[in-house]
Amino acid sequence: MPRLLLTLLMVTLLLSGGHLLVGQLTFDDHAIRAVWTWRTSGAAEIWRDGFVPTEGLSKMRHDVEKQISSDEEYGFAVAGPLPATPEEAWIRWDDGSTMRAPVIGARQALIELSPYEMEASARDDRAYKMTAATFTTMRLRTLRGMATVPAWRLSFANLPGPIDHAAVDRATLGTVEDVVGDHLSPDVEGFEVLDERTLRVSYDYGICLGEKRPVVHLRTDERPDVVVLGIEIRERRNGLCMGVGASGEGVVRLREPLGDRVVLDAKSRLPICLRWSGSCHAG
Repeated sequence: MPRLLLTLLMVTLLLSGGHLLVGQLTFDDHAIRAVWTWRTSGAAEIWRDGFVPTEGLSKMRHDVEKQISSDEEYGFAVAGPLPATPEEAWIRWDDGSTMRAPVIGARQALIELSPYEMEASARDDRAYKMTAATFTTMRLRTLRGMATVPAWRLSFANLPGPIDHAAVDRATLGTVEDVVGDHLSPDVEGFEVLDERTLRVSYDYGICLGEKRPVVHLRTDERPDVVVLGIEIRERRNGLCMGVGASGEGVVRLREPLGDRVVLDAKSRLPICLRWSGSCHAG
């Protein structure tokens, strides 16, 4: 009974942000919080049944991408009338399943394209001017497979071709990031599946100036539905310091085959993407 009460107290403190805990949280602390959040926040349901893209929400021809990527300073601006926004549309997966989805307007699609949190940059002469928007569909990879999703085709006076951007209002539908809430930066950058029980894991960490490179321990916490990955650095000085970024990789061996279990980063509590394919689902 005392052990159960202690565990419940730890979960309560972790869910409150850990403000009452003394000292630095350990990997085990973060892992408990990651599993609890995944199971209770609605993240698992969105991951399983929702709309979770595994590629970018915009598509464009190579010449369009080349022009934009070579621009050191650019933005987007509306230079023509905008059509009315449908209230909703349908996402249709190749397996026949469908989902009714609220949609964003053409202006919001333009804002999501922009490197700024508005539709135009400070220098309007460097803006790509959108002259037309057409409501259409586009093909997109998701966790549930390929899907046909509602999209805006945005045309510009000073670009050689249009840009398609998914019109799904993900904020209204709900995303894993939204329901998980505020989170720390992840330690684990990605992983590669070597075999059904072996993962090569890449991670980032900080080194205090003047400190020797510490020994980093890869840690795992396996549950029936998730695998939590993280790092632990022992015997290092406490307190804040100005540091530099470092990275490394190592191999972990699971007790059970990975299967279709979701792999979470302990600190951020978010899913980790496969290192080479970019997909956030191993199964």
